[in-house]
Amino acid sequence: MVHISDGILAPWLLGSGWVITVAILAYALSKMKIDDVPKLSVITAAVFVASLIHIQFGPTSVHFILNGFAGVMLGVLAYPCIFIALTMQFFLFQHGGLTTIGINTVNIGVPALVSYLIFRTGTGLSIRTKVGNTKHRMVLFGAIGGGLAVMLSLAFVAVELITTGEQFLETAVLVVGTHIPIIAVEAIFTGVIVGFFATVAPDLIHKR
Repeated sequence: MVHISDGILAPWLLGSGWVITVAILAYALSKMKIDDVPKLSVITAAVFVASLIHIQFGPTSVHFILNGFAGVMLGVLAYPCIFIALTMQFFLFQHGGLTTIGINTVNIGVPALVSYLIFRTGTGLSIRTKVGNTKHRMVLFGAIGGGLAVMLSLAFVAVELITTGEQFLETAVLVVGTHIPIIAVEAIFTGVIVGFFATVAPDLIHKR
């Protein structure tokens, strides 16, 4: 239930989500270059497919998110990546809601940006940095970013549900509890994939 459905959250949360999403999308797209399109498309497809694998647990469900992975690989472009993936998931498979696309993008996209900032700060990676010299730190901070992004997404969703009403407290606890294994899996996945790309295709790792 990281994808919140229509009719659950308070209107002010829905509105705030759209305002934040539109603002970040405008900024991210202003930074996008034509050379970014292929990588953006591939990572968006990965996020889209990963989130389709659902395991039902009572009123909620567990699924992979890959927002930390998207953040590490795309930087600020992780936000439009996640927006596109969520929009496609709603219109094709009715995952989440239409009015909640904005707030759902905030819940998943903002942690992706935090993951990118942690990865960039921890590795000292920039356009001028030699990727091979920071491989071990990239694996470490890739794993940290991958796990932390999921944790932040769960925290955002839990706070929003509890803020909307005490009747959602049990659901919020269930959402967080059932996704704890996902935190570990995505941390390992992101660290391993970043290490792989650092070896075979370092230019694919976001360095701006």
